[in-house]
Amino acid sequence: MELTAGALERLVELALAEDVGDGDVTTEALVPADLRCSAQLFVEEPGVVCGVEVAGAVFRALDESVAVETLIADGTAVTGDALVAELEGPAQAVLTGERTALNLLGRLSGIATLTREYVDAVAGTGAIILDTRKTTPGLRALEKYAVRCGGGANHRAGLYDAVLVKENHLRVAGGIAPAVATLRARWAGPVEVEAETLDEVGEALAAGVERILLDNMSPATVAAAVELAGGRAELEASGGISLGNVRAYAETGVDFISIGALTHGARSLHVSLEVL
Repeated sequence: MELTAGALERLVELALAEDVGDGDVTTEALVPADLRCSAQLFVEEPGVVCGVEVAGAVFRALDESVAVETLIADGTAVTGDALVAELEGPAQAVLTGERTALNLLGRLSGIATLTREYVDAVAGTGAIILDTRKTTPGLRALEKYAVRCGGGANHRAGLYDAVLVKENHLRVAGGIAPAVATLRARWAGPVEVEAETLDEVGEALAAGVERILLDNMSPATVAAAVELAGGRAELEASGGISLGNVRAYAETGVDFISIGALTHGARSLHVSLEVL
């Protein structure tokens, strides 16, 4: 899911509308419209920086004359208290955009940092860390971008670009075989089916699906599923996975590990802006 210039512009516009409304009454009352200032953006703790350009887009949306110099690129790991960007421009725009820019920088850096921890935990196994659709409404493009900055990969962007047959779909459709048969008549792309047991893995393999999501299985059961599949379908482990056990899942030979916590469980990093 690409973070296009148009998508970023729309997200920034919505974020500023939420915070600024019809005007920043404090800044407009205290700060002359012609006053200019310089400022610095900091990430104040160890982690993976993400969102510097996004923060810059916030200030430029308020006043296109704000100059932003990026000093540390997105995806870079820092040890703490790192100067990531310098700004110069109208003081009103800098002060009005401060909180929105910091919220986005801190949030995205937190997601990138947590993702990097998971990626590092499975290093050398060949397993790919994926995100999910458990994102903040309206911020999916940004949060999936942060996952990529952390070294992870994106699962489907939404309901529109990939087929994933979940438990409730199967209940409505009458099971794996009829669900897959119906989909093959209407969808030309790969089909992924959720399986909660090894028997369901066998059903999905018999139906010829391209990927199977192994839902809430133990590492031992996932390893058995890998052996059962024998390379006939890609396998994705999901559910109940944490930093403490992700290595065990990766060592089963599973292809993908999807983790909703990358986005819904990440803690924002501490960030700040200082006017000079």
